[in-house]
Amino acid sequence: MTIRFDDRVAIVTGAGGGLGRTHALALAERGAKVVVNDLGGSVDGSGGSSEAADRVVEEIRQAGGTAVADGASVSDETGVDRMVARTIEEFGRVDILVNNAGILRDKSFAKMEVADWDAVIDVHLRGTFLCTKAVWGRMRDQGYGRIVLTTSSSGLYGNFGQSNYGAAKMAMVGLMNTLHLEGAKYDIRTNCLAPAAATRMTENLGIPEEAMALMTPESVSAGLVYLASEDAPRRAILAAAAGGFALAKIYETDGVWLAPGEQTPEAVRDAWDRIADASDQKELQQGGEQSAKFLQKAAASLKG
Repeated sequence: MTIRFDDRVAIVTGAGGGLGRTHALALAERGAKVVVNDLGGSVDGSGGSSEAADRVVEEIRQAGGTAVADGASVSDETGVDRMVARTIEEFGRVDILVNNAGILRDKSFAKMEVADWDAVIDVHLRGTFLCTKAVWGRMRDQGYGRIVLTTSSSGLYGNFGQSNYGAAKMAMVGLMNTLHLEGAKYDIRTNCLAPAAATRMTENLGIPEEAMALMTPESVSAGLVYLASEDAPRRAILAAAAGGFALAKIYETDGVWLAPGEQTPEAVRDAWDRIADASDQKELQQGGEQSAKFLQKAAASLKG
């Protein structure tokens, strides 16, 4: 069946261009009423204008869809609360939140200023928190919500010159894991999208022109639409680029248990191969499972 969003209302942050724009267009094309949020700043977060969001709204309307523009900064609590209140006033509900807004201030760690760190964390992490917090209660009360957080391979695996961006993006995974647990009984499904696309945020990364031609934002938005749909998965990290899609997962090895007299740095070193053995690794579903695993190993060893 075709994925549709008739009678659904979506907020897409950072939707004035790039991936946010194609996310908003794709959702609207399939029937969603869309709030196109964009501060209109530069890649590093400076400046601001409503023109970008207005243009995307006009695109949606010209195609027969329904949308309104919003120029709030995602890191401004008052502005975010006002955006959500306006969404409710305009459309009566909010079903989907796509946390897409972001900035870059790339520098090697040795050269990074505190201001560069704070600015990136402010937009990506604080902004995602504020937007999600503002819709959470309404989604809980209505018993339905789809939230997508934007992570990145820079967070999952690292990227030179992006310690601020990578830290913020890995934080999305931790936030998703807890939102998944707390929202499950209210049918609030939270997932992460790890995209790579030819946008202004990637134009200076030295990617060959031939590769950039394949990395269309529209191909990534195909994955986003599924993550925002009624049949969306739960707690997934969907990597998407150039028409390719994959799931990123965090596994933990089965590990070892060391008796009290063996709990030394040298014993950890000597057991490293067994600690790192991936043959029985598992994807844990919540933090407590890790402690439970080690306690069970201890109990079994002591009993034996």
